[in-house]
Amino acid sequence: MKKVQLAEVGSVEAEAQRLALPEHVQLAMFEIAESAKEGLLALAVGAGLAVLHECMEHEVDGVVGQKGRHDRERAAKRHGHVGGEVTLGGRRVPISRPRVRSADDSAEVALACYAEFASRDLLERVALERMLARVSTRRYGRAGEPVGAEVEAASRSTSKSAVSRAFVSGTRASLDELLARDLSDLELAIVMIDGIALAGMTHVVALGITTDGTKVPLSLREGSTENATVATALLSDLVERGLRLHEQQLFVLDGAKALRKAVRDVAGTTAAVQRCQRHKERNVVDHLPDRERPWVRAKLRKAWSEPDHAQALAALKALERALERSYPDAAGSLREGLEETLTLTRLGVNGALKRTLCSTNPIESMIGTVRDTQRNVKRWRNGDMRMRWTAAGLAEAQRSFRRVKGYRDIPKLSAAIRREQNPSPAKEAAAFIAA
Repeated sequence: MKKVQLAEVGSVEAEAQRLALPEHVQLAMFEIAESAKEGLLALAVGAGLAVLHECMEHEVDGVVGQKGRHDRERAAKRHGHVGGEVTLGGRRVPISRPRVRSADDSAEVALACYAEFASRDLLERVALERMLARVSTRRYGRAGEPVGAEVEAASRSTSKSAVSRAFVSGTRASLDELLARDLSDLELAIVMIDGIALAGMTHVVALGITTDGTKVPLSLREGSTENATVATALLSDLVERGLRLHEQQLFVLDGAKALRKAVRDVAGTTAAVQRCQRHKERNVVDHLPDRERPWVRAKLRKAWSEPDHAQALAALKALERALERSYPDAAGSLREGLEETLTLTRLGVNGALKRTLCSTNPIESMIGTVRDTQRNVKRWRNGDMRMRWTAAGLAEAQRSFRRVKGYRDIPKLSAAIRREQNPSPAKEAAAFIAA
């Protein structure tokens, strides 16, 4: 087989004439050959636009019939050409498109091929992805692919204002989808709640983990602080959208009393709650002088790693008594919610799943992605802007989600919560006698 050298591309016009190809095909091949001089991508763009033109003409033939063959029964007719635009690599590119009208001239007949490529959905999606990747509106045009000088000169929708409009539209769609998504099909085993400080306000966000270990951003609410009213509104909204919040799920919280109250009000007084051990450790040692912190931190971690719940609880209470005399504030911090730092131990959860759920790291990781996407924002104008950016950041974080470590043990966790919430009659009798 003969190899075709790049130098031979320039002779495509003469070759087309030798093969006696139709004039419009010869012209298209010549334009493609010219595009090759600007690189492979420009060549592909030129070829793609030529193919789009041929597709539209082919669709016209299918609707109207072959050109030059009169058909008395035709339902539509050709009506010349008019200027149009298609989306290409985050920009709008002008093209000439054929027009078709009904045979009685009463209406324009739309071409499905053109409608598909003229859609602005792709433009908004590209703008959203580039902005979340921290490409500024001023540099948006420079981030585009090289599509050839002629196409680039004729393109539009890459200005700062056009990109901003596309981004606003894309982020509003992300926010609407997040807040209106039907949650009735979700089988959640774990719910995590945390807050994001943003421009003097706080966004309370919820992350769900399904029974197969899949992470799902659930919703967000904005408030002045991470208070109970905002958290309760968030959880109540989830229930209204079909999510079954009940006492057979594990709630992982950072220790804020407001979040704990919201869970109690919406999910029930006996809902299983795991306090974040990392937050608790930080809160306790912050009340201590530097010289006392290492041994207290070691005692806490040893107690939390103890597989036996009774021994772990005894170790934490012993540490509380040891701190009470010299550092009463540290003892008080440890005492608050102490037993809820051992919920996983009490339920018999261990291994990778325990390491995953003993802290709020999964939702903190999601929040980290949200903050990362917002780094280029210099001025927050209003609440709508803040909500849109956070929703877009949550959607961006979801793209990189993987199942949580230890997900195979989630059914065991759910079964343990059910047993605890619905004890057998024998266990109830034993508990009554012991009391």
